[in-house]
Amino acid sequence: MIGLEDRRNIAQDIEVAHRSGARLHKACEVAGIDVRTLQRWKAGDGLQAGDGRPAAVRPTPAHALTPQERQRLLEVANESRFADMPPARIVPALADEGVYLASESSLQRVLRAHGQAGHRGRARPPRKTRPPTTHVATAPRQVWSWDMTYLPAEVAGRWYYLYLILDIFSRKIVGFEVHDADSADHAVDLLRRTSLAEGIHAMKAKPVLHGDNGATLKATTVLAMLHWLKVKPSYSRPRVSDDNAFVESLFRTAKYRPEFPERGFANLNAARDWASRFVHWYNHDHKHSGIRYVSPAQRHAGLDGDILAARHEVYQRARERNPQRWSGATRNWTPEKIVTLNPERKDVAGDRAAAPVKGALAA
Repeated sequence: MIGLEDRRNIAQDIEVAHRSGARLHKACEVAGIDVRTLQRWKAGDGLQAGDGRPAAVRPTPAHALTPQERQRLLEVANESRFADMPPARIVPALADEGVYLASESSLQRVLRAHGQAGHRGRARPPRKTRPPTTHVATAPRQVWSWDMTYLPAEVAGRWYYLYLILDIFSRKIVGFEVHDADSADHAVDLLRRTSLAEGIHAMKAKPVLHGDNGATLKATTVLAMLHWLKVKPSYSRPRVSDDNAFVESLFRTAKYRPEFPERGFANLNAARDWASRFVHWYNHDHKHSGIRYVSPAQRHAGLDGDILAARHEVYQRARERNPQRWSGATRNWTPEKIVTLNPERKDVAGDRAAAPVKGALAA
């Protein structure tokens, strides 16, 4: 719908263009209207009174509900037996009694007109799922992720519990414990010990600790310890399995190691010995694909830049010896600048990625 002032300006511009030699239908096409539209404006009072559709008097349809019928619908919908029912349930219930007053959509429109189209009943209306919180790490000790997993025992139905904290930037396991019971006290002890080992107390900017919605990690004692350490808690969305992907991937790596016992652990000490050996292998011997195949301990200590620079030089010398084997650039050994947890908010990750990072290599 084009307003009166815009109509007059369009008609004037078309008239000027037409007088200057432009063809009428081309001028109208550039203006975004049809020639018939311009003719209709000029034939009637379209350039004086404007569009008459908003003020047009439209007759009531013959099949419209009468005021008495609308009042009857409102009374029925407000009966005590229908007080917690939406129109989609009220209409079939009336049909079972041999009564038809109107369709579900008509009843909905009547309720909306009287301000009664909200959620009916005591149940809360559904809410939109909040978007995930994006955490970006550009250095160690900025974003941690933790979780607990089950380790099977040789006795069916019995389990040991592996608590683990991972630094998502370096992928280093900064803290772990194995216990024979699932308790918030164990999570508190792990959090306190890990914070002390990583020197969190001396840092001005404390890390974010991301976990799932399990009762153990959200216990009051855990929240109290986080508050005392000034570590900001972060939690996954309910029933979302990929909000804590770094730790979940780590647990899969652990349970598919050849040393993982297929029939379970004999006792708690056996589970703790295995966990200690796995953590040492993962931190110091494992070349992680997500951080350019350096070990998490090397990246945590800031040694990955020199290691990747040396690899880059090796590839450069190899290309110089046999240039015909290289159709383009050598393999990218540039250190990963940022690591993002829940990267749905790409604007946040992009802003951090655009920041200059020292030691970057051109592959």
